[in-house]
Amino acid sequence: MQGKIMTKKLIDPFLKWAGGKRWLVKNYNHLFPTHFERYIEPFLGSGSVFFYLQPDKAILADSNASLIEAYQAIKDDWRRVRKELVNHHRLHSKTHYYRVRSATFRSPFTRAAQFIYLNRTCWNGLYRVNLKGEFNVPIGTKQDVIMESDDFEGVARALQGAKVLHSDFESIIARAKKGDLVFVDPPYTVQHNLNNFIKYNERLFHWNDQIRLRNCVIRAKARGAQIIVSNAYHKSVRVLYGAFGELHRVKRHSILAADSARRKVCEELIVII
Repeated sequence: MQGKIMTKKLIDPFLKWAGGKRWLVKNYNHLFPTHFERYIEPFLGSGSVFFYLQPDKAILADSNASLIEAYQAIKDDWRRVRKELVNHHRLHSKTHYYRVRSATFRSPFTRAAQFIYLNRTCWNGLYRVNLKGEFNVPIGTKQDVIMESDDFEGVARALQGAKVLHSDFESIIARAKKGDLVFVDPPYTVQHNLNNFIKYNERLFHWNDQIRLRNCVIRAKARGAQIIVSNAYHKSVRVLYGAFGELHRVKRHSILAADSARRKVCEELIVII
């Protein structure tokens, strides 16, 4: 069985990602078990929970191919990725940003550095592509490409026991079995609302996907896996999971407002199955 999680050095996620869970592991870490054999996360994003738990064995996946490639490149050779980022840091300007945004790089390491550079310097860390699949977010106000909190060596070390896969969530959760911890953090879509579906990478995440996801985790639970789901605190989602697990209402501060005094408290749902 895996050792207690707090014995390992804390690693900060290297990406800023919409819906990231840094606040969750900071304020609600008691909801996560300290012992399990393997960790599975099918909506990886910035990987805040993975980097908090730092499991010895993991399956990490996302439907965003560029994001997964960045993780794999750091795992394979973090020094090459960092070297490219240092160069972007030195050259960063409006002209350089748009040149890099439109460029096509040949190496997975230069593409990983491109992905991280754009994530750190685009508007609000947003990931968005056009109909051609091209990243089209404008430049933001951040100037730092290399940060004091960076620990790419630690990230690479944490990833050594992980399989990093580009995949839909269903085939990943289907691998879960007894001894596994599955953390599921899908796009927050709800039923009978203008938010009936949202763009998830290059496809739409519909309410039917939420139902398909619920059914996947229930099957994984039947095989003996531990399941933690993060989702919107909305009646439709509570009904979706209410018969299957413990519902926990958690709170976070919205980071959308520039003025911290105007940031409202938002509620989210954690389901332990």
